[in-house]
Amino acid sequence: MNKNNNYQWIGKSWTKVDGLAKAKGETVYADDLFLPRMLYAKMLRSPHPHARIKSIDISKALKRSGVVAAMTGKDLPIPFGILPVSQDEETLCVDKVRMIGDPVAAVAAIDEETAEAALEDIVVEYEILPSILTIEDGLKPLSERPVREESGLPAPDVPAAEAQIHEYADSGNIHKQVALEFGDTETGFAEADHIREELFYYEGNTHLPMEEHSAVAQHGADGRVTLWSSTQTPHYVHRALAKVLEMPASQIRVIATPVGGGFGGKTDPFQHEMVVCKLAMMTGRPVKLTLTREEVFYTHRGRHPVLMFVKAGMKSDGSITALHFRNFLDGGAYGSYGVASTFYTGALQTVTYPIANYKFEAMRVFTNKAPCGPKRGHGTPQPRFALEVLLDKFAEDLNLDPAELRLRHLMPDNSKTINHLTVTTNGLGECIRKVTESSGFQKRRTESTLGKGIGLGCGSYLSGAGLPIYWNKMPHSGVQIKIDRGGGVTIFCGSTDIGQGSNSVLAGIVAEELGIGIEQVIVVTADTDLTPVDLGSYSSRVTLMIGNATLAAVRPLREQILSATAEVLKIPAEKLTLRRGQVVSKNGSVEPVSFVDAVQWAETKFGTLGSVGSYTPPRRGGKFKGAGVGPSPNYSYSACVAEVTCDPESGLYSVDKLWLAHDIGQAINEKLVIGQVEGGAYMGLSEATMEAQVYRAGKDNPAGLHKTPSMLDYKSLTALDMPEVETILIETHDPEGPYGAKEAGQGPLLPIMPAIANAINNAVGVRVDEVPITPEKIFQGLQNLKKGKSGRIGPKKFPKITFPEALKVEPPEDNSVL
Repeated sequence: MNKNNNYQWIGKSWTKVDGLAKAKGETVYADDLFLPRMLYAKMLRSPHPHARIKSIDISKALKRSGVVAAMTGKDLPIPFGILPVSQDEETLCVDKVRMIGDPVAAVAAIDEETAEAALEDIVVEYEILPSILTIEDGLKPLSERPVREESGLPAPDVPAAEAQIHEYADSGNIHKQVALEFGDTETGFAEADHIREELFYYEGNTHLPMEEHSAVAQHGADGRVTLWSSTQTPHYVHRALAKVLEMPASQIRVIATPVGGGFGGKTDPFQHEMVVCKLAMMTGRPVKLTLTREEVFYTHRGRHPVLMFVKAGMKSDGSITALHFRNFLDGGAYGSYGVASTFYTGALQTVTYPIANYKFEAMRVFTNKAPCGPKRGHGTPQPRFALEVLLDKFAEDLNLDPAELRLRHLMPDNSKTINHLTVTTNGLGECIRKVTESSGFQKRRTESTLGKGIGLGCGSYLSGAGLPIYWNKMPHSGVQIKIDRGGGVTIFCGSTDIGQGSNSVLAGIVAEELGIGIEQVIVVTADTDLTPVDLGSYSSRVTLMIGNATLAAVRPLREQILSATAEVLKIPAEKLTLRRGQVVSKNGSVEPVSFVDAVQWAETKFGTLGSVGSYTPPRRGGKFKGAGVGPSPNYSYSACVAEVTCDPESGLYSVDKLWLAHDIGQAINEKLVIGQVEGGAYMGLSEATMEAQVYRAGKDNPAGLHKTPSMLDYKSLTALDMPEVETILIETHDPEGPYGAKEAGQGPLLPIMPAIANAINNAVGVRVDEVPITPEKIFQGLQNLKKGKSGRIGPKKFPKITFPEALKVEPPEDNSVL
């Protein structure tokens, strides 16, 4: 990595500004909060996957000693949701439940034990409705009787409409349908020398944050409601509360407490946040509600299970003439970010390799299971897995090295994709070259013995969405900075540090521009009363957007300080600079001046030193419906080589080492970037090898019951399972990012899963076309090979359903943005 020695902080490594406090246990998380006279809340949840609520009796609970208040959905009936098109969630279910775990009532008591006991006093009468548990069931017209019901018996003879989970769905239980075609795929397939049609499946999985969701609310004497919550998006929670509570937003304060892991799972507004606010208003006392681990599993918003059909046409030189993706997503019981997730399963395939013609079709279905949403990578790991495995299959057809196939065809810098996305800089080529060189990929791939294998996977991700969740033309991020006459600098920003180190990014940029120490910068974030709006920590937007906003705010202050100092020293301002706590002349012609003196001179000249800055992404993308998903200021790129050892008899395997290169644009804090890249590798490896959020289908347990709702039973990688990771940072100095930066939080996850699948194939000849890639599946493939059959393991059938006619979109007239 090229280090710019002109920087004091940027590109270097320094300790996270909040790291020591977390290590010493000083950091106060939401569940650590305790306010005088505080009550504890619990929610009663549905034991049924789909049922009508006939009655709820909370009278007995209210009579229990220690219970102060209880509420049902009728106390707060206004629906909410993160997307304007999916306002389908209720604080507590009013008329029916749509999944096991749906909340139907809540109580506030003097302690958690009393609140928990009071839930048993609440009597709910349900009328069981047919449940939808699979993608196939969700695709069926309502006129066809659902095949599953809670008891495992055939569905009762009820009107077909009773099987519909939400009435606003596009059709039946099909939440969202997308059909787009860029260019002419039929012509592209006709021009291809090789065509492949493949099926892939990616199982759903969950975020597994160390910290459970938690919230505390207080209704003050002034009538204002304050909510402290473990949330990634305080701004969107603030908006949802104003709607649900029917209060002016100015009367509501949301403070995002430090977040002990989010990964996308804390980006929605949630029921428990609404519940504590309402109960605080009802009782006049602070109320806390912390979810149990099992409740977190049902709150979910994790990775969508996706069934994929992929057809691709390729010339003998490896160029892609046509690509057709058809995806089915299991969305669970609610919309969440699902409409965006549906588009994301098609939007970003195009930014890595040029695709001459592209058709994308997708359907997201509602099912009576926990709602899926924006887990790290948000809709992109599933299709990226399919595409990267498919490229390896083409490499076999063409007798090409997989790395060479990819290197021949990369999206050039300053170009537009077939679906109107703008690629500013693309470091994927360098990523591929570095990981293949470091791992000895070409030699190991062809010369390794049976049971040892090596595989390559690539990926790309966006540095923040180009459009906000609700339509407006206001900035996506804002920053305010004040400097006191003692030299202290405070930066106010609405962003949420969820462990990725965004507070350190803020402090580092200010320290760099003002030439001071990190310790002189005080960071105040994520408080709707104190900080300007930032849209939240999601879509890898934070470094780029708050970074640009910070630069816009701090540079005018820098100029004021230099201007005032120049006046005192009687030297042109352009001959001065700020460095290491002083104002110094660039040629050493005058004695250095302390930063504190310079600040006081500037305050004398200009008055109180304060400045604001904001950032709005450039308007990009096409003008077709759905074009709002995919545009970004820039895109990061990643390449991974995985080495595995697999027993050719049992299928048991281990991942021995990962080589992972990431196009970071420019590291702000190198240590934090490496941590993010390796964190993505960990999560990707865990998904690839074992993670699955799966449900029971009836029989001995209620249909839709989570099979493994605990950290003991849900399989995920531990630190002891992690192999060595060799991290390589590639810098492309993108013009859109602060100092040239791109994202690092999500992109490094994407190449892990296909790299492992390709390595397994190289080791033992078995193709596992689904995630997770388990030893049981490999064993079955090995058995098939011994019988002379195909060693492929994966989905064998695909739903036959008619998609709406695809919207035809003309490719960009000129694919160059220069």
